[in-house]
Amino acid sequence: MKDKIDLFLFVGQSNMAGRGDAEIAEKPIEGAAYEFRAVSDDSRLYPLHEPFGKFENREDGIDDRWGSIYAKSGDLVSAFTNMWFKRTGTSIVGVSASKGGSSIKEWIPGTKYHQDMLSRLDRAVSFLQRDNIEIRHVYALFCQGETDGDLKTDKDQYKSMFKEFLSSLKENGIEKIFVILIGKCNIEGKYDSYDEIRKAQEELSKENEDVVIVSRLLETFLEKGLMKDEFHYFQKGYDIVGRDAAQNAADHIISSIGKAWDQA
Repeated sequence: MKDKIDLFLFVGQSNMAGRGDAEIAEKPIEGAAYEFRAVSDDSRLYPLHEPFGKFENREDGIDDRWGSIYAKSGDLVSAFTNMWFKRTGTSIVGVSASKGGSSIKEWIPGTKYHQDMLSRLDRAVSFLQRDNIEIRHVYALFCQGETDGDLKTDKDQYKSMFKEFLSSLKENGIEKIFVILIGKCNIEGKYDSYDEIRKAQEELSKENEDVVIVSRLLETFLEKGLMKDEFHYFQKGYDIVGRDAAQNAADHIISSIGKAWDQA
């Protein structure tokens, strides 16, 4: 590992957690990314592999299992970290904080998911500092909103709760939250474009420079045949959106600092 890394919190619901196929996911580039397992083993870093965060489940916190079944099966994280490494030359240490079916109200301060998320982040920072690994930047990658679409959460209510969520992240060291806009619902006879939630996230990005939309591709995946069921995507789709999000996130940071990445 290089002496400087970027710390990423991967947070959201099932399409961040991943419902793809780890066996055919993009293979991680050696040295590009590591997983800090804040729940199952916080004594070391693991080379990142799919499914990312599979065993990071806490019964009284973020728990992405259905009974004894581990829900995470293949995601966008390897594709994202590979592209980030290619664009920036900087390795990522990733922290998993995603739960299928979670609404935005379950992520605001005072909730068990929020408390667990911050605990995971804090453990990662403490570990890296203890091992003298310099943290260059701390970011969050966020993909959430389908559940709020199903719940018909009002746009302004969603924005209000997201702002609470963001404010706490900022207070705890997150510099920017990169947002992957959600796709569409593909339930036969109950098709929903989730426009209200995407509008909320678009408005948030225009109102706050630390909310950056890095991919809009999921909205196109229904028509492209990349949806495997009502809400989720084939592994090919996760790989595509992961690469797109990382390239746009890296390009945003590089352009905003106005100088070479290694001078950031």
